[in-house]
Amino acid sequence: MPNTSPSRFDGKTAIVTGAGSGIGRATVIRLRAEGARVIGTDISRERLDQLTTELGDDNFLAVVGDVSAEDTVQSVMAAAGGRVDAVANVAGIMDGFLPPHELDDATWERVMNVNVTAIMRLTRAVLPLMREAKYGSIVNVSSEAGLRGSAAGTAYTTSKHAVIGFTRSTSFFYAPEGIRCNVVAPGGVATNIEAPFNSEFAGGRLGPFMQLMVPPMATPEQLAASITWLLSDDSLNVTGTVLASDGGWSAL
Repeated sequence: MPNTSPSRFDGKTAIVTGAGSGIGRATVIRLRAEGARVIGTDISRERLDQLTTELGDDNFLAVVGDVSAEDTVQSVMAAAGGRVDAVANVAGIMDGFLPPHELDDATWERVMNVNVTAIMRLTRAVLPLMREAKYGSIVNVSSEAGLRGSAAGTAYTTSKHAVIGFTRSTSFFYAPEGIRCNVVAPGGVATNIEAPFNSEFAGGRLGPFMQLMVPPMATPEQLAASITWLLSDDSLNVTGTVLASDGGWSAL
């Protein structure tokens, strides 16, 4: 793990989605190491139970559920107990790298629900608390696919562009109230997210670009470091930005 900053989140409550694995899990661990009380949500009870056992304290509360569903959002808010200082919207799914002519409605709707609607619903839920406190930081995870069209399938690419638009709009509306909203855009990260090529056409088109341009895989801990910096007061003057934490991919 990159060097932590002890006490940076002392007395603060944070919410992390996709907390059971990958970037979300690393973000929970980092926030706990820096003093935050964390509510973590994930669709997998098994993964959350493992994380709860590993952390071994009362300052991590697990909420099992589909983060795109309103009832899960309400359960997360109940666990937060009236205070939310920071939110990391990490949960996301891939789309099988499907191009438009092979894209089915079920894939489109599921990707948009998890990658975009879930962010909107949780953000909508925490904003009243943040507005009352005149303080809060939200970090949404987009992707290199939010910056270009050659990194994923059409549904995923569209969803990650939408995350950036939602973030910028949120930042604009609430900056005068002390609420910040930023994006982290990873490149390749070594996680267990399923990313099969379900399209021969897409493989032929995307494959050569990805082989030529993708930098080495990042670790979840490296992304957690970027996310927690944006969540912290160390970035107090930063809002509405897209931080490409991608090993230089966006510079190519």
